[in-house]
Amino acid sequence: MTLSMQPKKKSSFLSDHWQKLLALGFWLTLLGAYIYYSQVTGLSTVEILRRLTAFMMHPVFGPLLFIFLYTVRPIFLFSAGVLSIAAGAFFGPLGILWVVIGSNMGALLAYVIGRYFGKGLLDDTSEEINLVSKYTNRMRSRSFETVFLMRLLFLPYDFVNYLAGFLKIDWKAFLLATALGSIPGTVAFTLFGASISLEKVLDGARPEFNPWILVSAVAIFLISIGISRWLRKREEARSA
Repeated sequence: MTLSMQPKKKSSFLSDHWQKLLALGFWLTLLGAYIYYSQVTGLSTVEILRRLTAFMMHPVFGPLLFIFLYTVRPIFLFSAGVLSIAAGAFFGPLGILWVVIGSNMGALLAYVIGRYFGKGLLDDTSEEINLVSKYTNRMRSRSFETVFLMRLLFLPYDFVNYLAGFLKIDWKAFLLATALGSIPGTVAFTLFGASISLEKVLDGARPEFNPWILVSAVAIFLISIGISRWLRKREEARSA
């Protein structure tokens, strides 16, 4: 029996939407902190960004803060791609390492949340029901292979995390498949960020890109998309 065939249980608004409410509270708090800090210090938005950039480029505290933010990212519904690009801009190609650590810690956190608090995390939409129906039995019987494939297919990152926890698949297989399957996307997005001259952007100048790093990022991304499309066609043919 797949998840889509199970009767839907009654639940409260809070249990169904706690994550969205928590994310809303986080972003409102962040916005309030920014407004308060800018008024107290009298700094402009650009000057605040300069201070933040200087802090993030600290060899110790910058990576630690970034890894922490990437770890809790699934709770606050923030884009993984944006953080990966930011890692490249802040840390250069070394940012790939911090993204790998942070993304896998964040995936494990989402897995744990899905395992113990999964109710309400998977919205009752036709798209997600189709995904659940298609991959439920495969994730339980062939965890590593299925999660690895879902990463290469660029399926919704956090949805896969929560689904894996909700199905209570082996966490070691999940984490290893996530680490390996996410490498192409991680490298492509982080290198794209590394190609950007952050100082020139903060100076208000036209953004400049390192051509070699940019070409490498685009090439890896296009190859990843090509592999994803080929895998999708193979999956469709197998299903047919």
